[in-house]
Amino acid sequence: MISITDLHKSYPPRKASGRPVQALRGVSLEVADGEIYGVVGTSGAGKSTLIRCVNLLERPTSGRITVAGRDLTTVSEGELRTARHGIGMIFQHFNVLSSRTVQQNVEFGLEITGVPRAARRIRSAEILELVGLGDRASAYPSQLSGGQKQRVGIARALAGNPKVLLSDEATSSLDPETTEQILDLLKTLNAELGLTILLITHEMEVVKRICDSAALIEGGRIVESGKVIDLLNTPGSKIAHALFPLGESHGTPGNTVIEIMYAGHLADDPIVARLSREFGIDVNILGAAVEFVSDKRVGRMRLELPGDLARNEAPIALLRESGLFVEAPAVNAE
Repeated sequence: MISITDLHKSYPPRKASGRPVQALRGVSLEVADGEIYGVVGTSGAGKSTLIRCVNLLERPTSGRITVAGRDLTTVSEGELRTARHGIGMIFQHFNVLSSRTVQQNVEFGLEITGVPRAARRIRSAEILELVGLGDRASAYPSQLSGGQKQRVGIARALAGNPKVLLSDEATSSLDPETTEQILDLLKTLNAELGLTILLITHEMEVVKRICDSAALIEGGRIVESGKVIDLLNTPGSKIAHALFPLGESHGTPGNTVIEIMYAGHLADDPIVARLSREFGIDVNILGAAVEFVSDKRVGRMRLELPGDLARNEAPIALLRESGLFVEAPAVNAE
């Protein structure tokens, strides 16, 4: 649905004698139809520039952006305006119009595109029911909570019946409870409307809760990407370790420390008890986390096994034969 190829974006130098600012440096991404794809990174990494390039609110310096089979970097301004009707966007700071009611905010884009008044009313009523604001149509933004304002923003983005929804840090201004509600809403909209959602965030909890795939952007470059479940099985994945922080405990010198990842029914297996029973060893749990990722129960655990790596080849082999991903970094040094 969305294909981004070798995307570059630079801005003029901040000082007359300076160099251009390179915001994006050869970014390439593929977002499948119906997928929720999260791009995560710290402030200044290039996230907002990237998502604003997708609908050409920011025009890239070079590269290609294809949405639903159309290369938006080559179309005319008129064709671009038409293409944008199929791309909704929600923003961090809601961007609702304070002088308009909830219903009028939702109808705003339809009004600009010439949709008749009766049709606008019908569509706004439908979409407000869908986002849980059917009883707030006549309210003004000043009468709404932050979460309700964001729901208005989502409703407005969906009013034109887009196939793609872009989310620019849509939950970063919300409290944790409201964030969960908005993420659940996006997940529901993805399932019920078949929406393809590309979101950017600095919050790993967003990726953990709703994303099918994810990418990490650093310094304007994508440094890793893929299905979230696959990344959890990738040695050294920064996303995997950020999703499941296990602390800094490294065990006793001379022993072997391993990290394992398990999903689905394997999350219910008594792993530690099995190792102790079958090999007669004392297993020390240095860190553990079990949560739901992409609707699958997933766990990550750091274990300390007595003795060096050679001594623990059989226990590690058993874990791998059981379907567990095992990362064995090294034996602790004396």
